[in-house]
Amino acid sequence: MWATSIFLSRLLGLVREQIVGRTLGATREADLYFASFTLPDFLNYLLAAGALSIVFIPIFIEHLRESGSERAWQAFSATANFIAVASLVGIAVLSVFAGPLADVVAPGFTPAEMGQLVRLIRIVLPAQFFLIVGGLMSAALQSHDRHFLPAMAPLVYSLGIIVGGLVGAPLGWGAEGFAWGVLAGAACGPFLLPLIGCLRMQMTWRPIFSPTNPDLIRYLKLSLPIMIGFSIVAVDEWITKNQASYLAEGTLSYLQYARTLMKVPMGIFGMAAGVASYPTITRLVTAGNIVEAYAVLARAVRITLLLTFAAQVVVTLCGFEFAYLIWGYLSHRFVETDARNVAAVLSLLCLGLAGWSAQTLVSRGFYALGNTWLPTLVGTAVAFSAVPIYVVLRKHWGAEGLAVASAIAILIYVFLLGGLQYRRFVREAAKHGGTLAGTPGILDAAVRMAVATAIAIGLGLAARPYALDHLPGTALVPLLARIALLSLLGLSVYALIARLLGVRELSDAARLLLRRKRASAQ
Repeated sequence: MWATSIFLSRLLGLVREQIVGRTLGATREADLYFASFTLPDFLNYLLAAGALSIVFIPIFIEHLRESGSERAWQAFSATANFIAVASLVGIAVLSVFAGPLADVVAPGFTPAEMGQLVRLIRIVLPAQFFLIVGGLMSAALQSHDRHFLPAMAPLVYSLGIIVGGLVGAPLGWGAEGFAWGVLAGAACGPFLLPLIGCLRMQMTWRPIFSPTNPDLIRYLKLSLPIMIGFSIVAVDEWITKNQASYLAEGTLSYLQYARTLMKVPMGIFGMAAGVASYPTITRLVTAGNIVEAYAVLARAVRITLLLTFAAQVVVTLCGFEFAYLIWGYLSHRFVETDARNVAAVLSLLCLGLAGWSAQTLVSRGFYALGNTWLPTLVGTAVAFSAVPIYVVLRKHWGAEGLAVASAIAILIYVFLLGGLQYRRFVREAAKHGGTLAGTPGILDAAVRMAVATAIAIGLGLAARPYALDHLPGTALVPLLARIALLSLLGLSVYALIARLLGVRELSDAARLLLRRKRASAQ
């Protein structure tokens, strides 16, 4: 259910961005719209909203099993009330100081542009209340093994943005139409849907507000590393937007459109695998089966990398076609030059695609071991160390330089975290009388896949001029034909080289697909 939801969410996200691109194009107004999310995202990150399910679900389930539903809802009430008040205070403070803070978020904009940015920020900020409190209600539903409404919430959120943009376009609202859609989508999806589900379970949300509540203290202790840290996973996009504000009009939009395309395979493969494998890894660690837990984790990472590298081949070879089909086809606001710029940035961003997908799994390995500090500390150290790289590469190569800096930062983070995680699992296995010797790891397979990817992309780029000669133009048929031809060539070369290099995950992935096909047939 979650894999399907994430897949549909990514597709709907593409539709959403398509409408944004067709309405705003690659203009300064689009730059301002994308920049307006930085402060709201910061508040969301500060309250550890992204870790709500990971942190709160074990607390809620423990009370369900040991003390019953009433005690579990007491824990929910104490945590939800604190988060609700904290989010409202944060929204009020950031709204009041949105003006000076906008200068920090995007210092390259003009005073007139800053005024519009502040208006957009103040519209989007209240949405964080619904996203954060709704996330806690979704965690409660998942604790009861009810996943449908939480899984549907992101789809309704995207639909809200789409409707806001479509309604606002004829009225001349532009970016503000999409901003109001963000607010409406957050209220109707991530908040209202879980609320309906919780009410059906006879939720008892009580006016409990006690800073000394043991469940609240436990939640805060587990969330603290995420709250106070600034991991590269979160701040990469903030740094990129900050630096892109110094560049020419439309540059920030190119980076955002490219990131949207990259997030499709990143979400489908990395996020789905992380959500699916985390409960299994946690149960194995809790039971003391450390070697088996690492084997499950490493296998999930390897298969995720196999699929992610394949996606990188396709996206790199067909970046122009994808960008033009989504934002430029039958549109006058997004032209061929814009599609080429997005494709150039996308190919460089995708150098880090494997890192973005793998970090979802690698970080969950630490969470399963009960360690939320180390991923945050490593990510924060990488973020601060990488800032000069972003600045220098932006000055020399503009948007392409920022894309390379992003890829470098995430790859360094994953490499360091993966090495530290392996050492941690080795120590934990030794404590339980086991050893990881002989257990297949990650790095060797990743290197083989990366080599296969480089060769496939190289040959595909060499063949691309011939495809353009025989299938020229931006009409629908040649665009789709080039995508099919270049994808087939790139994936065939990738699979062949990977097989010659002894990548065993090809067979594993084939068996998984065959097993799923048989299950669907039954």
